[in-house]
Amino acid sequence: MISATGVARAAALATMVFLAAGAAKAQTHAPWPTDWNNWNDPALWVTVGNPGNAGEWSGWIAEGEGPARICGAVGYTFNMGKFEVTAGQYTEFLNKVAATDTYGLYHTWMDSTDNSAGCGIKRTGSSGSYTYSVPSDWANRPVNWVSWGDAARFANWLANGQPTGTQELTTTEDGSYYLNGAMTGAALMAVTRKASARYVIPSEDEWYKAAYHKNDGVTSDYFYYPTSSNTLPFNVLGNPTDPGNRATLRYGAYTIGLPYFRTEVGEHENSGSPYGTFDQCGNVWEWNEGGVGLEGRNLRGGAYNSGDASRLHAAYRYERSPTDEYYYYGFRVAAVPEPATMGLLALGGLVLLMTRRVAPRTDRP
Repeated sequence: MISATGVARAAALATMVFLAAGAAKAQTHAPWPTDWNNWNDPALWVTVGNPGNAGEWSGWIAEGEGPARICGAVGYTFNMGKFEVTAGQYTEFLNKVAATDTYGLYHTWMDSTDNSAGCGIKRTGSSGSYTYSVPSDWANRPVNWVSWGDAARFANWLANGQPTGTQELTTTEDGSYYLNGAMTGAALMAVTRKASARYVIPSEDEWYKAAYHKNDGVTSDYFYYPTSSNTLPFNVLGNPTDPGNRATLRYGAYTIGLPYFRTEVGEHENSGSPYGTFDQCGNVWEWNEGGVGLEGRNLRGGAYNSGDASRLHAAYRYERSPTDEYYYYGFRVAAVPEPATMGLLALGGLVLLMTRRVAPRTDRP
């Protein structure tokens, strides 16, 4: 768990936030792309550079939870999704490949806008001719009720050029991951990123670096939180603008209540990570490729209903079965370099890492 000082700070902040729960909705957000479904648009991505940076300990050895592991070392430059995948983007995906929803990419609880359960995506018609829609006031909020397998199929669809068709090898079942109908926990745990992968679910190291690394060169310097801060984020919306270190969380009160609970992506426009990602803390837990134990894939970042300060911390490692779908699970995607380029960069990064010693985290200035 985090230190006693951190818990005390969280408790004080919870009281402050609870009293301020009536704050008005923010009027601005981080710049959005013109076309959410044009994945070649640079506005959807941030570049995570400093290849060959050293990692740091996460898990119990860093006063967190979960098995100890050095996280965040990446030997190549890559792109990370600036935002969580939205309900609107996922609706586009469903309309392209889920007229017959062979592998259950749609969850019926997505169609709920009167409580915390759904993200507003509605399905109409019958199998073979399903269509999907999402209201405009839900489209730019993160999708939820998605499993790790759903996220892998979305990444494959991007890798294949966003085609229209049934769920098979040229659409969702091959690409960055060879799934070929994998639906069980064991089958999905056996799936690995292909050497030719381009669009992917972030690895734990990629996700961790984009969230916490200080973007200060080839260093082992990290923040505790993905808001470029070592102080627990506030959960109150800025009005009219975000003053920084804010996230969509619950400390006594939610950041926003019914019916949305989740803010539009990037609404905390001055609370990005050092690389420029938004909402890696709060809104929804995000799947990554990593496995914490033998039977689970990794999730990070906490969610809109996270009130336990330890769950928001870089040292917290969390796993669930890759088949699990919940109202607080979502994801973002990454784009990695071509295999030949990545191999050269990774080799250079390995040489740098071999010259560094990574010590367990104690405290940060």
